[in-house]
Amino acid sequence: MSEPRLVPAPISLYFSDAEIDAEAFEREYQQLSESDEDPISQWLKLAKARGETKDTDPVLLQLVVELHRKIDALEMFLKDETPSRVSLSSESEIESIGFEYFKLKNEDFEKEKLYYGRIEMPTYPKRDVGVFFKAKSSSLAQFVKMHERDEKEWNAYVTARERVLIREAREKKQ
Repeated sequence: MSEPRLVPAPISLYFSDAEIDAEAFEREYQQLSESDEDPISQWLKLAKARGETKDTDPVLLQLVVELHRKIDALEMFLKDETPSRVSLSSESEIESIGFEYFKLKNEDFEKEKLYYGRIEMPTYPKRDVGVFFKAKSSSLAQFVKMHERDEKEWNAYVTARERVLIREAREKKQ
């Protein structure tokens, strides 16, 4: 296998062997996809479907929704509540990313093993992305299952990281 093209990116990953509790991992994966635990997102989807947001500035609407989420998060913090997540056995730092692959700083994988993980996306709005991936080596993994919306966000982030590196390379040449 040829080495995939990867770009440096500082991202956290929590993961476990996907076979340990496949049903719980699949349930969390589905919950993380469309923010089942986020009532404001569900309300906004319904309002858009009914056409109630057609006269609203989409950027302003998104900012108000994010403000609502922050207030909800603050309320949860004050009440000492945490969203229920499946316990994952390992934590690692992602060193570099590509469109279908990522590489860890450490060698934490068993080759050809299937894993479930949560990636903390460093984009706005910050959120966790559930993924299933297969280890191609002790530090390199390939995505096996990722929701379409998450894949688009991941690919946009990879592209943005590539642009940053291109800009930095141009600045060094000058």
